Amino acid sequence: MTAQFEKIVIRDDESFFIGIFQDNLEKSTWHYHNNFEISFITEGSGKRIVGDSIEEFHPGDMVFIGCNLPHVWIAEKEALISTNRTLEMVFLQFSSNVLSPQILSLPEFNNVKKALDLSERGIQIIGNTLNEVSEIMLQLPYLKSFDRMLHFFRMMDIIGRSKTNIQLASKEYLKLRFTTGNKRIASIHEYLMNNYREEVNLKKLADLVNMAEGSLCRFFKMNMGITLFEYLNKIKIEFACKLLMDPDMSILEVCFDSGFNNISHFNKQFKKNTGVTPMEYRKRFKLNY
Repeated sequence: MTAQFEKIVIRDDESFFIGIFQDNLEKSTWHYHNNFEISFITEGSGKRIVGDSIEEFHPGDMVFIGCNLPHVWIAEKEALISTNRTLEMVFLQFSSNVLSPQILSLPEFNNVKKALDLSERGIQIIGNTLNEVSEIMLQLPYLKSFDRMLHFFRMMDIIGRSKTNIQLASKEYLKLRFTTGNKRIASIHEYLMNNYREEVNLKKLADLVNMAEGSLCRFFKMNMGITLFEYLNKIKIEFACKLLMDPDMSILEVCFDSGFNNISHFNKQFKKNTGVTPMEYRKRFKLNY
């Protein structure tokens, strides 16, 4: 993703990454990471996809996304404004190290633990909770380290106590999403998830997992039952299925936005993976909803 980041916190003695993301979203990718993330939209509108949830977003939209939960924001094509941006968000990322099991076992942290549990499916934060949390979020960059930590705990407690949080990804999605105990397979999956719109650099991927290119391809097929590039197409098609839920996107736009460079190859791979054409898939989705 080509983007501009204003990094507000870069010191080694902090436990958080707090920043402002500014970009036009033509190159946004379906991705995930190992951190928890709270994102607050301050500019832009479009579609937000978290797991198998697809909804509109507007300024004031806030979500809390758990570790390794795929997500993307897709801006409205006509939403370009004078700044040439289609999105601005304030975001907070933190790792599980910030809230250790020992801390979460304390009774005072029951609501904090609940907030983390809810984030596994992703939640939209609304109502009074949104007002309280966004007020703290916007203060955090300007607080010193200890005060920041205290405000962070308070923010997490507010999220966990809230009765208005809206769960995003379905329970079924969590059951079906990618999991593995093999670190090399996990690294390959993560690389493909974050680079599926680019031409995959097999040498770079092989170096990432300390293998020769030929060995990498054999290793992957032996463990996953399909070739590396067949798996890459599955990732692209999974994302394309989500884009097809948006009636405002043409099939051609879905083709390019999901990483394919020609429509005939897209149609062929889509039918191979789903059993139907993109148009048939869209019609079925409309009938079910």
